[in-house]
Amino acid sequence: MQTIQLLSGIGDKGPACVQLTVNDRIWLLDCGFGPEANAHFDPDWLDGAEAVFITHDHIDHIGGASHAVEAGLPIYATAQTAKALPPAANVHLLPEQGQSVIDGVKITTGRNGHAMGGVWLHFDLGDGLFYSGDWSEESDWFSFDTPPAAATAVLDCSYHLDDVPQSERLKALNALLDGVEGQVLLPVPPSGRAGEMALHLIRHFGCDSVMLDPECQETLRAALASGTVSEDAHKIAPLLDRGPMEQARFLICDTPNADGGAAWGYVRAWHESGRLGRDAHVIFTGHMTAHARGICSVPGGYFQRWNVHPPLRDQIRMLERLGAKRFAPAFCTQPESYLVEGLDAEVFFHDRVRL
Repeated sequence: MQTIQLLSGIGDKGPACVQLTVNDRIWLLDCGFGPEANAHFDPDWLDGAEAVFITHDHIDHIGGASHAVEAGLPIYATAQTAKALPPAANVHLLPEQGQSVIDGVKITTGRNGHAMGGVWLHFDLGDGLFYSGDWSEESDWFSFDTPPAAATAVLDCSYHLDDVPQSERLKALNALLDGVEGQVLLPVPPSGRAGEMALHLIRHFGCDSVMLDPECQETLRAALASGTVSEDAHKIAPLLDRGPMEQARFLICDTPNADGGAAWGYVRAWHESGRLGRDAHVIFTGHMTAHARGICSVPGGYFQRWNVHPPLRDQIRMLERLGAKRFAPAFCTQPESYLVEGLDAEVFFHDRVRL
């Protein structure tokens, strides 16, 4: 029997973890932690598992990998994603684009448009199973590959029913940036939106206005060397060998919720000096944890979404492209809303579904 069940990540923006049963074998798809500090990976999810597949290196998809390493399980991931795994990990490499046969099952992987080395997974089981992990088709930095047809899909619906396209997001961000004076900190995941955000700011405000912290520089240097990003991506090259520019207007820094790394250092220093809200500002552009929401509650903190997940129109188009008969709307707080959307595909939640 072949079944799929969401162990976590349905009904909240919680750790991604999906159980795939293939006859007498159990595989886990992603093993996340967070993004909230109290959203832990449950080691019991590994009971009976024989392998783990990880789509990309963001904490809510890879943060529980240490448990899989301690259990000695083989972990399937791309070479880029594997860099974020503990050194003792038993890694089996997946291609960013291509096919693999694992225990007799054909698995197709394609670039997910969301993160360096990030992939979606398609399993040739039943009439096809598609697991998106996180994905986006709107990036000017990352490429997205179209998946094969699949009757069953676990779909990234992080933005729920929000249907605002990236073009409108960028207009709103530009308007916000034009409306504040002084320096602006943009906290980011280095392997996520850091590169495309730098590219956007260079286009609109000039290269000299942008600074990357060392963590982002290192990650984006590897991205350019990999040859897997867009041709325009190389326009950020002058930023990669530039030392600290304390007076740069835009500071792109790790971490995405400013709870660590250079981003937290700037927020703390600006707050203590009285600059925050006067001539120094923080703009969050992704999912905000309690820490980020706290910063946004005081003068100088802002939120303006930058699409790194699919708006509703892309979710619907994906279901149509797959020819999906059933799907689970993952990583959103009200998945039951999709029951009244008039979609052709049946919606499932925590149920164990046969493929």
